Amino acid sequence: MIALVPAYEPDLRLVALVRAVRSARPGMPVVVVDDGSGPAYAHVFAAAADEGAHVLRHATNRGKGRALKTGVEHVLRVHPGHGVVCADCDGQHTPADVLAVADRCADDDAVVLGARRFTGSVPVRSRFGNACTRLAFRGATGVAVQDTQTGLRAYPARMLPWLLGVRGERFEYELVVLLRAASEGLPVEEVTIATVYLDHNASSHFRPLRDSVRIYARLLRFAASSLLAFVVDATALLAIVAATGNLLLGVVGARVLSSGVNFAVNRVWVFAGRRRSPVRAEALRYWALVVALTVAGYGSLWALTHLHVPLVVAKVATDLALFVVGYQVQRTSVFGGRPSAAEPAGALRERIRVPQRSHSDPTDPTA
Repeated sequence: MIALVPAYEPDLRLVALVRAVRSARPGMPVVVVDDGSGPAYAHVFAAAADEGAHVLRHATNRGKGRALKTGVEHVLRVHPGHGVVCADCDGQHTPADVLAVADRCADDDAVVLGARRFTGSVPVRSRFGNACTRLAFRGATGVAVQDTQTGLRAYPARMLPWLLGVRGERFEYELVVLLRAASEGLPVEEVTIATVYLDHNASSHFRPLRDSVRIYARLLRFAASSLLAFVVDATALLAIVAATGNLLLGVVGARVLSSGVNFAVNRVWVFAGRRRSPVRAEALRYWALVVALTVAGYGSLWALTHLHVPLVVAKVATDLALFVVGYQVQRTSVFGGRPSAAEPAGALRERIRVPQRSHSDPTDPTA
């Protein structure tokens, strides 16, 4: 295993981490990526190099995701056949935890997360943010992960080329990696680590608003698509019922129109990164789901309106109840994404290959 540490404007805690890892595991190479920190931090990286780290440099700040990819490219080129354990430079990851996560990955050949339990003195924004992301991630993938935002992660050697193909250059990259791993059936395991926040996480370069938008963007796509379909569906329903007085005709007509919009948006935007089936097969599965949800939706609307619930209120309540069901069925059955019985996760991992790259090597330490 190779220790990989992306660093932007670090303090001497980076040096302490390198020293501790090298002392505890002298044979483990440590790669540090200076993500455009500038001359003011040159002495910190020089000290890390003195402790045995190999320092790569970006001329300008390019983001945590890009720094991780630069380190992975270097490992593939210089240390082929080695996995990586990625750690943050701000003192939140103890050397013992870094090595524990690395050892678990080396033994189990899986993505391994260092999972914090968020007990004790934890900043409110960190506790709340992780709880929200954990719930959203489970809803989006069906996979239960305790700590979706941890920066302490280990990846086996065979997954390194795959990591380079995952989109994302900044903080969102790590969540996208988890989303892709879950959707492709790659094994994800967790090792409990210490929850360390120093000075209320003052050293973090995470920008709450901007970076949260980046992180949650992919999770919100389905909600945005469903909201668009809801607007189309509700507008059509009210118009048809007002024109004809026929609730059944209104439900069926509105659902035909909104489902066409929803299928197109989901296929080209929400689930675009998943392994594709022929469009005809996906369409048949999708409209089978639509029929089932339409029947359920009509039954719910009929029952609620006969209980004297206003039509608009009944519509909102019904669609919210069907939202989760619709997403889970589309994720697992309509648009694919998980290995089939004929293709277990192991076979899927065997398909990972090193991508061909024609551009210059960004891991050049003189860049």
